[in-house]
Amino acid sequence: MVADIDPAGEYGRKVGERLRAIRRQKRMSLQEVEAASNHEFKASVLGAYERGERAISVPRLQRLARFYSVPVDQLLPGNAMPDFGRGDSEVIDLTDSTQAKAVLGSITIDLTRLDTLSGPEADMLNRYLQMIQVQRQDFNGRMLTVRRDDLRAIACILDTTLESAVGTLDELGLCLVSAPA
Repeated sequence: MVADIDPAGEYGRKVGERLRAIRRQKRMSLQEVEAASNHEFKASVLGAYERGERAISVPRLQRLARFYSVPVDQLLPGNAMPDFGRGDSEVIDLTDSTQAKAVLGSITIDLTRLDTLSGPEADMLNRYLQMIQVQRQDFNGRMLTVRRDDLRAIACILDTTLESAVGTLDELGLCLVSAPA
């Protein structure tokens, strides 16, 4: 029985917390999700999932992940994602002006613009940025700030130098804030 495995319903509550966190990152209310999903996800039922009062089936979880445009595993609790050897010490606080100045070419990429581009480089860049979103658990879907190490990989994807990568992204209209000259 489920009650024997998880007597307090802790796992269901944690799933609900993840569902709520992703919905809030998407900046959607329960009613907006219901409307945008053509009433597939009723606000009252989604709210019950988020409060941990109701269990969500795997097929329904898959449909909700597809609706939110996130991998299914990101709707589940736990820290199952590897850190790929990167510690928190490598996170750069861009609100700290001294750190921000030290990050040559840190930029914010317009993910909605990227979705309009096509071709092998656009596809590879999109896959790489999706991997970053999964690693950071950042699924707002509109923008993503890339860090110094991210820019190195992007330069390889774009078959250019690190210095030219920022300009290339700017020319493609992917920089929300124009890169410094």
